[in-house]
Amino acid sequence: RRRRMEAVVFVFSLLDCCALIFLSVYFIITLSDLECDYINARSCCSKLNKWVIPELIGHTIVTVLMLISLHWFIFLLNLPVATWNIYRYVMVPSGNMGVFDPTEIHNRGQLKSHMKEAMIKLGFHLLCFFMYLYSMILALIND
Repeated sequence: RRRRMEAVVFVFSLLDCCALIFLSVYFIITLSDLECDYINARSCCSKLNKWVIPELIGHTIVTVLMLISLHWFIFLLNLPVATWNIYRYVMVPSGNMGVFDPTEIHNRGQLKSHMKEAMIKLGFHLLCFFMYLYSMILALIND
């Protein structure tokens, strides 16, 4: 019975991870469009800010789920990224449109740092995807 619950946890984590991979790719494409001047800063930031909270919630749910299901290694692996997402959201200066602000995105290399962050998150979520897939298969085989 415990193995079956582990399999359910990893199936949910796998689906959540697929959504986070999609979001990371969406962030990269949208930021690339801004970099190439296909869209303006306001519409880019508006599109990206719409997905900041769903990304934060999706990643935090998986992190808490790993804590509750006592998968310590995966929890500790997810914790820094979840903490960073929360920190980034909480530390938005008052008056800004959101995490992505059109008046500041071209200043101080913010566009490059947002792009780098999206790439790092994509790599992280791909790593997590294969970890969750492997863990799910192990849970199903050992059932």
